[in-house]
Amino acid sequence: MKYYQIDKEEVLREVNSSLEGLSKEEAQKRIETTGYNELKAKDRDPIWKLFLENFKDPMVIVLLIAAIVQLILGQFIESLIIFLVLILNAIVSVVQTRKAESSLDALRNLSAPEAKVIRAGARVTIPARELVPGDIVILEAGDYVPADARIIESGSLKVNEGMLTGESEAVEKHTEPIEGDAALGDRRNMVFSGALTVYGRGTVVVTATAGNTEIGKIAGLIETAEMKQTPLQRKLDKFSKKLGVFILILSIIIFGVEAGRIWLSDDTGDVTSSILNALMFAVAVAVAAIPEALSSIVTIVLSVGTNKMAKQHAIIRKLPAVESLGSASVICTDKTGTLTQNRMTVVDYFLPEGAKEEFPDNPQEWNDAERRLLHIAVLCNDSHINEEGKELGDPTEIALIAFSNSKNKHYREIRDQFPREAEIPFDSDRKLMSTIHTFSGQKAILTKGGPDVLFSRCKHVFMKGEQVPLTDELLAQFKEANENFSERALRVLAYAYKTIPSDKSELGVEDENDLTLVGLTAMIDPPREEVYDSIIESKKAGIRTVMITGDHKTTAQAIGRDIGLMDDHDIAVTGQELDAMSEEELDQKLENISVYARVSPENKIRIVRAWQKKGNIAAMTGDGVNDAPALKQADIGVAMGSGTDVAKDSAAMILTDDNFVSIVKAVGVGRTVFDNIKKAIAYLFAGNLGAIIAILFALIVDWINPFTAIQLLFINLANDSLPAIALGMEKPEPNVMSRKPRDINEGIFAGGTLSAVLTRGILIGIAVITSQYIGLSHSPEMSVAMAFTTLILARTLQTFAARSTQQTIFQVGLFSNKYVLGAVAVCFVLYAVTLIPGVRGIFSIPDAFGWNEFFIAAGLALAAVILMEIIKMIRNATAQRK
Repeated sequence: MKYYQIDKEEVLREVNSSLEGLSKEEAQKRIETTGYNELKAKDRDPIWKLFLENFKDPMVIVLLIAAIVQLILGQFIESLIIFLVLILNAIVSVVQTRKAESSLDALRNLSAPEAKVIRAGARVTIPARELVPGDIVILEAGDYVPADARIIESGSLKVNEGMLTGESEAVEKHTEPIEGDAALGDRRNMVFSGALTVYGRGTVVVTATAGNTEIGKIAGLIETAEMKQTPLQRKLDKFSKKLGVFILILSIIIFGVEAGRIWLSDDTGDVTSSILNALMFAVAVAVAAIPEALSSIVTIVLSVGTNKMAKQHAIIRKLPAVESLGSASVICTDKTGTLTQNRMTVVDYFLPEGAKEEFPDNPQEWNDAERRLLHIAVLCNDSHINEEGKELGDPTEIALIAFSNSKNKHYREIRDQFPREAEIPFDSDRKLMSTIHTFSGQKAILTKGGPDVLFSRCKHVFMKGEQVPLTDELLAQFKEANENFSERALRVLAYAYKTIPSDKSELGVEDENDLTLVGLTAMIDPPREEVYDSIIESKKAGIRTVMITGDHKTTAQAIGRDIGLMDDHDIAVTGQELDAMSEEELDQKLENISVYARVSPENKIRIVRAWQKKGNIAAMTGDGVNDAPALKQADIGVAMGSGTDVAKDSAAMILTDDNFVSIVKAVGVGRTVFDNIKKAIAYLFAGNLGAIIAILFALIVDWINPFTAIQLLFINLANDSLPAIALGMEKPEPNVMSRKPRDINEGIFAGGTLSAVLTRGILIGIAVITSQYIGLSHSPEMSVAMAFTTLILARTLQTFAARSTQQTIFQVGLFSNKYVLGAVAVCFVLYAVTLIPGVRGIFSIPDAFGWNEFFIAAGLALAAVILMEIIKMIRNATAQRK
């Protein structure tokens, strides 16, 4: 039932109620039928289930098997480290999941705790949870609306519905039915649960409670909105499955070959011990091949990104959002406060004798008409600024006193000079406000209001200090000015006055006639100055910006064209127009729609899903309860710092300055973070590939295993984490915001990463094989020591080559990343520990291994890294020529 379309008497009949309200018995019966007026919580997965979900990953399963085998073989320290890493990752995942579920809790807290109702003809206060459809509720300024309701009486009632519509200005309410379908923000004869009564009073009849309210529907949308994995998460999940299977097969092959050799050999030693050693080595290969620290490294690099984003006024609530934002190809942004200043501002004015280009900043230069216009704007005005400097009142009226202050005439000075003696408050029927003041002994009524209404009340015009008759020609000038302002989507107010006898002290609506018209002011919530450049930068970065607002279509279009968001071929549509579109029609028009106006929460989710269906990564901004489902549905939800708790809890990121510019800057940080994660991944897998190549080569040519199990585990500890994390601190690549968003179907090793892994891995493998070959000429033990030294040094020095895929180490700056220098130094120190007498034996380094062998092994490692940089230079030069 669309209660806003029928008159109040019919509404009362539909809900089987009357102005006397329900009886206590009838209310109790309805509670038994409809339930209490509260949002119900959805059953959540228990923590133990969320914890165990993290152990389904194939790479995690392989690591668990490896850790269990190590435990059986007595390798307690190695297995304990693996268990700790996996448990820590699982705990972090559970915490993030629980945080994501908190948005419904915040939504429930929006409900009003109590409600003033009429029950059986008597006014009583009851818990709001006991409200039922048909209850008669009294609303007064300061009350939260406890349920959705149809207005049956209104005394200048104004309600702030910003948490549902996204618009900060209070809505004037009335009781008359509305013809046809109306967007939520246009249902002026309805109030909605969670909204705030800011002015006047009203009597309403409840039409919906609990899950049937607009807030209840949003709660349902939040629960059904899908949590999106980030592109990186999807790629890592896909890759880990393949890698887990590959490593399992590789380990089985290595163990099988080693076991076969033991069985077929003529050695009469302890076969069981040899088999166990072969199994231990196969397990060590699996542990070495899997970068078990990868998840932690990615988390740390993302955390570094959150710190950088915080400096750009972007607070990250969910770590993967950092990378996801860097992948964004569409930003669906609110208008008010994000693209605009969220502050109504007077930007133009009209006087019949001609307005100057700029209203004079010096009050001494004001002519009579300018002075009178500003006096009426300030005096016929209820807004003010309190002692703390906070602006209180209607945004339109605040704009008028701010205009006076900006012209070096403080509004208090005018009000102190001409105090108010009587008034008729503004109401939605008259669309006027009037006050009485005395000027130089002469009393006058000052009136401001809607131009169309005020024009009809005027008989004269104030021109050049005199009253002249309002001729058709002069009226046409005023109407033309009003139309011109309206075409620019400006909000227009008209100003008039009338002198009255000195003994008149009371004011009635009949006095608002025979007025003298003075002029017009035009205002708008103007775009932020910095938004213009950010729109250009986002276009350069290949990011499409779409405005989604609860404001009117004309205003949204004007702002969109002004800031460069709308091109000539772009269009704007309303929520109702969107509802009328089929999925196929929306799919065809989607890329040409730059502005959506008067939208509903369902509209917002549909828009986000439409962009996602086309393979885009969609970022969505919002601040109200109405934005929460779309914030959760989007790949990256961005809440405003000034917004509701519900929006913040549903979002992955919060903007502390509510500024679109901060989103674009955060995209740059996100892209850099993803680049750095790929550098860390390339670093890890290139080192692992080098080790596997050396192992497989030795297996094929029947050499001794180039590494012991302890050596491989030590390399993982010494080489994996610190250099990879240090790469996460790299500065942005030169083209980070001049390239298109990456394709979401692009593999994790795309964009030169696979090429870098193969090149560096092969070079490391060749260096290790060469080192082992040289060592074999001395002894098998020496070959293992030299292979170990070359691998650990080559992997460490590879950090410098991994710093950029586009620039050489000298172009990046050898000393520009102090974290890389520190990580490399620590790795060298850790390697040096293995050479200490007494420790050497643990790492199978014979006493004969001296400076000569060290320099050969180190030289091969350095040569591999130099070749990496030379190949990079050749590739880049070839790419530039193309």
